[in-house]
Amino acid sequence: MEALEKVKIAVNALDSKKGEDIEVIKITDLTIIADYFVIATGMSSTQVKALADEVEFKMDEAGVENHQIDGKNSGWVCIDCHDVVIHVFYKDQREFYQLERLWEDGEKIDISQFAED
Repeated sequence: MEALEKVKIAVNALDSKKGEDIEVIKITDLTIIADYFVIATGMSSTQVKALADEVEFKMDEAGVENHQIDGKNSGWVCIDCHDVVIHVFYKDQREFYQLERLWEDGEKIDISQFAED
């Protein structure tokens, strides 16, 4: 499966559970760890878990194998799908780590192109 297909699955899963401030950053030219970061905020620890669970469910449903999940019971859940890494933060954690600032040399991608019809 292409990386952009995984990004679309993640963005739509996050949006379906009311994830906030969803951003996609293309980091292909900056690092070998992934091609894209998908970043979203949950407004409670319960929502962060629900967002991560929905992404995991949709990735499984699409046949994305061997993805790793870290921090399932914390304020920052990281779902590694090899070429796409999804970060789901509790609001305070996102403000503290500021991944968008750390990866500001990456290309911000307009997520409206991933909206489901």
